[in-house]
Amino acid sequence: MHARLAFLAVLAVMPGSLWAQHEGHHPPAAPAPLPSPSPSPQSPSPSPTPEHPMDHQMPGMAPGHQMPGMAPGHEMHEMMGFLGPYPMSREASGTSWQPESSPLEGIHWTRGAWMGMVHGFADVVYDHQGGPRGDDDVFGLTMLMVMAQRPAAGGTFGLRAMLSIDPVTVGKRGYPLLLQTGETADGRTPLIDRQHPHDLFMELAAVFSHPAGEHGSVFGYFGLPGEPALGPPTFMHRFSGMEIPEAPIGHHWLDSTHIAFGVATAGVTRGRWKVEASAFNGSEPDESRWGIEWRHFNSASGRLTLNPSANWSLQASFGHLKEPEELEPGVDVDRTTASVTYNRARGGSSIWQSMLAWGRNAKDPGDTTNAALLESTLRTGLHTFFGRGEIAQKDELFEGDTHEAFDVGKLSLGYIFDLMRSGHIALGVGGLGSLHFVPAKIEDDYGSRRPRSFMLFVRGELR
Repeated sequence: MHARLAFLAVLAVMPGSLWAQHEGHHPPAAPAPLPSPSPSPQSPSPSPTPEHPMDHQMPGMAPGHQMPGMAPGHEMHEMMGFLGPYPMSREASGTSWQPESSPLEGIHWTRGAWMGMVHGFADVVYDHQGGPRGDDDVFGLTMLMVMAQRPAAGGTFGLRAMLSIDPVTVGKRGYPLLLQTGETADGRTPLIDRQHPHDLFMELAAVFSHPAGEHGSVFGYFGLPGEPALGPPTFMHRFSGMEIPEAPIGHHWLDSTHIAFGVATAGVTRGRWKVEASAFNGSEPDESRWGIEWRHFNSASGRLTLNPSANWSLQASFGHLKEPEELEPGVDVDRTTASVTYNRARGGSSIWQSMLAWGRNAKDPGDTTNAALLESTLRTGLHTFFGRGEIAQKDELFEGDTHEAFDVGKLSLGYIFDLMRSGHIALGVGGLGSLHFVPAKIEDDYGSRRPRSFMLFVRGELR
């Protein structure tokens, strides 16, 4: 415990020291154009056109026009999507979409034909969860994402990596979080009223897309680990949820498959539409958080996404997961999800994003349970306000052979104040308070029908 606290103390000053080496690292105004191939004698000389898929201009935009959601100085021609002919700001975790007006934050760079982005955050959190099933803890939440792409074979080839040192800064038992369930710390006992740490390697993936017509593409994605086409963007990657330093209690109904050890996805984009299907391993990560495990494909999913305008994204998905929980062998899950995300860029540095999502797990054998979530984050100037409301039917709150489902709920509200901004670095302090709702039948276990909790935290972020 003392070693972890010392490590967290170092983590708390990292944004102002270690990350400061990136300060002032701005991308060049434009990448050097690639040489155009010489025309063949049999064909007329073509007019000069950019060969890099990311150099294509959006209709009606002048060269160098800023992309929706991109911070000033990040020109639109620098980062186009991995999966199709549209701005990178439309893409979120795995192969999921978000509203195109969403912020595209981080450090953007070019190296020859390669273009990329680095984004991440580190939180140091004091956590108090009330009642007899609660606990107090100090832990760190971390995420580092690196993406790079280049033209290849007439299309776009890309690499993605998402890493976390949660196995050190959170620990095997996770952090206290009332009403949370899922996974295990030791391979024998379930984590209940605690949120599991994420693995060191959350995503290591390769992507290739090729144009299909003027406004479409076909693409393939392979990850070990990776994220299949199932659910909305994961909570650590969508703006409506990424500023909230706790996982949703409905995580395992919506986006828990964001770390799957073996994923292959194929899809098609056409303008505002995307259709995709995945084969993957449906097992949740086990208690060994440091390594990469190759597991055979045993599950499948499909997702339909529509972005009707720059501010909206809608998805519906279905997946069959083979024995997702390590402690429930022989139990498969059919998961259905639907979500709507709205993003509004309010001018200047103000951004407001909200998401409404629903998930349904049908166990075989077992019962069917549902969870729903509404979350919203508003950042304006130095101030960030966020909130999340959830309801869920939890059937894993007590150990034993009989998994009775209880209707529970949670409401969290919080705030972050940016103490310092320098280049791409933001350092802030924040807090949140949560009110939980449990039925009378388990009131004695939680000490109240309305147990309370709070978190205080310091956050460093690359923007």
